[in-house]
Amino acid sequence: VEPHKGFFGDDTGLNGVRLLCDKSGEATSSEGPRGAWSRPETCPPGQRLVSFRLRVEAPRGLWDDTAANAMAAICSGGSVLEGRGGPRGTWGNWSLPCPPGAGVCGLRTRLEPPQRGGDDTGLNDVDLYCCS
Repeated sequence: VEPHKGFFGDDTGLNGVRLLCDKSGEATSSEGPRGAWSRPETCPPGQRLVSFRLRVEAPRGLWDDTAANAMAAICSGGSVLEGRGGPRGTWGNWSLPCPPGAGVCGLRTRLEPPQRGGDDTGLNDVDLYCCS
């Protein structure tokens, strides 16, 4: 996540998502060049991610756009995890949950490349995939 730069800065908000798997693996989205990883949010032992939502800022025309700013997820036991993203935008709906016994096992993201002097947004969308 890139911290807010102030009135004259070009903010991007969320620049990447990383899933840390309980079997010591990880899956990382495409990453924008800005910001830093926040501390990991984890489900309780024996649980897995089953649903998520994004906080997204709608396009603002001539003003600085950030697109996705934060991500939240639900664990199979009902715990809600919320990343340390930016405050801009509104939370979208929760995704359909994974089927019973399944959990999130992969991801795909939409990332805007740097605009070279234009308005950068970073991460624009996320798809999470379920596996049994």
